[in-house]
Amino acid sequence: MSNGWNSDDIPDLTGRVAVVTGANSGLGYVTARELARKGARVVLACRSAERGQAARDRMAAEVPEARVEFGRLDLGDLASVRDFADSYAYERLDLLVDNAGVMAPPYGTTVDGFETQFGVNHLGHFALTGLLMPALVRTAGARVISVSSMMHALANIDMDDLNSARRYRRWVAYARSKTANLLFVHELARRVDAHGYGLVVAAAHPGYAATNLQTAGPRAEGRRAAERMMAAGNLVFAQSADAGALPTLYAATAPGVRPDSFTGPSIAMWRGSPAPSWRAPWTRNDAMARRLWDESERLSGVSYDAVLKDA
Repeated sequence: MSNGWNSDDIPDLTGRVAVVTGANSGLGYVTARELARKGARVVLACRSAERGQAARDRMAAEVPEARVEFGRLDLGDLASVRDFADSYAYERLDLLVDNAGVMAPPYGTTVDGFETQFGVNHLGHFALTGLLMPALVRTAGARVISVSSMMHALANIDMDDLNSARRYRRWVAYARSKTANLLFVHELARRVDAHGYGLVVAAAHPGYAATNLQTAGPRAEGRRAAERMMAAGNLVFAQSADAGALPTLYAATAPGVRPDSFTGPSIAMWRGSPAPSWRAPWTRNDAMARRLWDESERLSGVSYDAVLKDA
């Protein structure tokens, strides 16, 4: 991986189709915009129609040649995930970027009753990827990129308390959801390899990037001091969303990206150009990955077996 890689190095993507979740702001917006700038047709998969359509309009103004469209997707509602997949209009899917997420909100549950961070960050994306898998496996050279976090290192998942029902600690729950992202990538990469599919499944993280994720939780609770502290941290310590999106864009488009790899910023996993990133050893635990996979299929009602038979 060469130093100094940036969005100018993205290859021509004309004729490719991409879906980016959470594309209305922050890292997702930058990722979608740069893919569109290079010629991809991009579906902005967002929960809010108002914000998603505003992002589409803004992107069209910034990149006049962009081919972008809005698709409503609420990852906290499995019926919405199914509706999005059912309405997906293209035979091919070259790139799925599982980017959307929530960070350290007050305790809450999804429409289906799952703890919000587990339900949105992991389970919603697990279901979405499974439902879009037929389009992915029939597209030569397709990729699935899951956006995790360096904060996954704070906690392994707890298979006996996936929904934090016994005790909710917001940052531990966030870390567990990001560990779940990496376990999902590990197991899906194994399964597609078992069938010889050319699908590349990999992960990335932005380091510390200034987005609205950091302030959303405190704002929702009215914790103004915490909100101001997080905003100040963004100003002083964080890199921009444009820089934070580079590891995702590298994993999504650069040649030679390995399955089950983890790309992040080069300087202490914090900032800088894309580079291979350290990950906690538990994120490559085969037995845990398979247990989480089986439970995720049960909870989401989405089975990959029709496409990935007998993996």
